[in-house]
Amino acid sequence: MRLKLHQIATISAGYPFRGKIPEHPEGSLTVVQMKDTSSVFGVDWSGCLRSEATGKKAPDWLQTGDILVAARGNQNYAVLVDTRHALMPAVAAPHFYVVRPQPDALIPEFLAWQLNQLPCQRYFELHAEGTLTKSIRRTVLEEAPIAVPPLTRQHGIIAMAHTLREEQRLLEKLIENGERMMNAIAADLFNKEVEQ
Repeated sequence: MRLKLHQIATISAGYPFRGKIPEHPEGSLTVVQMKDTSSVFGVDWSGCLRSEATGKKAPDWLQTGDILVAARGNQNYAVLVDTRHALMPAVAAPHFYVVRPQPDALIPEFLAWQLNQLPCQRYFELHAEGTLTKSIRRTVLEEAPIAVPPLTRQHGIIAMAHTLREEQRLLEKLIENGERMMNAIAADLFNKEVEQ
């Protein structure tokens, strides 16, 4: 079954800070910005800015299972939120959309995975606006086509994605170790040449 994103999730804009996000080291909230996120590793809570709410609108705090979608940039990647590691209540910066899946519709991790895959990324690319800095409108995100397979299939796909991510990490480690070894060999050769 295929549905539009707005049929299975609520979508809102990030917290509307006016101008530059004010930094308050003793602030009562954390602001998740693009630099703090990765579609693979999620949110780096330790790097998030502390701030205070501005304006009259009460913050819509991020919840575990929310998905942040980058509204601007060359890739509209999705990031799964896990607030268990956040030090205090958090909001998304204005350049994110916050997608909150309905609890019985899709597993949040599966939805985040699907938003990062080629079919959704092509859809965003096709509907992006702007020449220098690309962006997608909220209505474009709301209309994104989403496949809704049975829960067992969603769990199976998530398990495969975890396996692939683990294999990628292992490969990266192997490459790093190989490069370290080659650098050590080169340094050893250089030192022996200098000694002669």
